Amino acid sequence: MSVTTKKKHVERELYEDFSLPEEHQSIVRVVRARGNNLHQVAAPNGEEFLVSMPPKFRKHVWIKRGNYVVTEPIPEGNKVRAEIVRILMKDHIRFIEQNGKWPSEFTLQDCESKDEQEISSRLDSIKVSKELTDESGSESEDDDFLIENPNRPNVYVDETESSNSEEESDSEAESDEQLDKNDKSVNN
Repeated sequence: MSVTTKKKHVERELYEDFSLPEEHQSIVRVVRARGNNLHQVAAPNGEEFLVSMPPKFRKHVWIKRGNYVVTEPIPEGNKVRAEIVRILMKDHIRFIEQNGKWPSEFTLQDCESKDEQEISSRLDSIKVSKELTDESGSESEDDDFLIENPNRPNVYVDETESSNSEEESDSEAESDEQLDKNDKSVNN
């Protein structure tokens, strides 16, 4: 089977498989990535342990801190105690919650409120940068629809300082010319 075909099957399983977790499977929240396809997760009872990502998900699906996954325990595992079976999206979480299988310790409202807080903080930073550019008037109205890159630092140049420094450099150049003229007149 080619890589593209495998990826297609994994994506189909990821987005279209709305099945409830079985008795021996558990729903956990990802706390942090530990590297080497290992993730530290927190169980509903607060216990933290390591889980591994199976090869079918590697290089096809990425999970981040705060995502929910369904895990299956590994009997011989000491440090790595489970393996990821499914990665849960918002639609999966809603489906599981509607069927009463969602752990009460994890609430969907917490997940949505974190997303809303992140979105509102990004919108606030965009509004502030938009206000600063509106005050300076350096950007056109067409640029208002562009989304700011959060990976780049915002650099604001105060135009009054740069115009003052240009005037100072011009006056210094004039004074240098005067000194040169004075030197020539003294030498003659």
